[in-house]
Amino acid sequence: MPERLCLLTVHAHPDDESSKGAGTVARYAAEGVHTVLVCCTGGEAGDILNPAMDRPEVRENLPAVRRRELEAATKIIGYHEVVHLGYRDSGMPGTEANAHPGAFANAPLDEAVGRLVAVIRRVRPQVVVTYPEAQHEYPHPDHLRVYEISAAAFDAAGDPDRYPEQGEPWSPSKLYYTTWPRRRMQEMHDKFVELGLESPFSEERLARMRREEPVTTSVDLTGFTEVRGDALRAHATQVDPTSPFWFGLPPEVLRTIYPYDDYFLARSRIGTTDVKEDDLFDGLR
Repeated sequence: MPERLCLLTVHAHPDDESSKGAGTVARYAAEGVHTVLVCCTGGEAGDILNPAMDRPEVRENLPAVRRRELEAATKIIGYHEVVHLGYRDSGMPGTEANAHPGAFANAPLDEAVGRLVAVIRRVRPQVVVTYPEAQHEYPHPDHLRVYEISAAAFDAAGDPDRYPEQGEPWSPSKLYYTTWPRRRMQEMHDKFVELGLESPFSEERLARMRREEPVTTSVDLTGFTEVRGDALRAHATQVDPTSPFWFGLPPEVLRTIYPYDDYFLARSRIGTTDVKEDDLFDGLR
C-alpha cells in the first residue's frame, strides 16, 4: 500500500476544475486522498459571461480576478494544492489570443510536457485525470493541448531517461478521461419538462449528442452533489448565477438526478482497462 493516495487533475482554464469533476475531488479529499490541481493557463482570453461582473475594473484586471476566483473555488472543492503551469490562454482559432507567443497551444510540446512531468514526480499521484483525445463538442485549443501533455507526461514521468532534471521518476498507475454522458443531459432536460420549466437543453443540442461517450467508472457523489454549483459560483466572471443550465433546477431536485461523475479509464498499469468501477482508486486500496 502506498503511504499516501494522491489524485492529480489537469485542467485548461480557471473554472474547468469546477465544471468537470468537482464533486469527485471533494469526495476524495474528504476521504483523506491528497488532491492536486494543475491549471495550465490563466484564462486571460476568456469573456466575462456574467453581466453583473462586466465592469471596467474587472475587464482591466481579468487575469488577477480569475486567479482569485480559482483560489476561492478550489477551497470550496477541497483541493490541497493548486499548481499553475504558467501558460497564457490560447483563445479560439483565428483570434488574436491564439497567435500570442505565450499561448499554451503555441508552447513547445516538449517544454509543456516537462513542466507536467515535474509536477507528477513531485506529488506522486496514483491517478491522473485529464481530457479525452476526441473533444467533439468543444474543441478548444487549450483543451486539446491538455490531453496531449497529459498523455505524454503519464508515459514520460516514470522513464529515468526522460527529463532527468525534473526529479526522481514516478509512474502513475491510472489515467482517466472526464466524460459528460448524453444520459445526464437527457435526464436534466426531462426533469425541466416534468416541472414545467423551460429547459436549457434544446432539441438541437440533444440531437448533437446522439453519440454516447464510453464510461468505465461512475463515482457516486452522494453528499457532494452541490459542490460543483458552489464552486462555479465562485467563478463570478465566468458563470452567471441566473444560468438555467447550471442553476435552473432546485438543489433538492438536482441531488436526485444522475448523482455521479463519469470517467473513462484510458490507461492502467495495474490491470485491464475493460472495467466497470465506482472508484478511481479501484485496485489501489
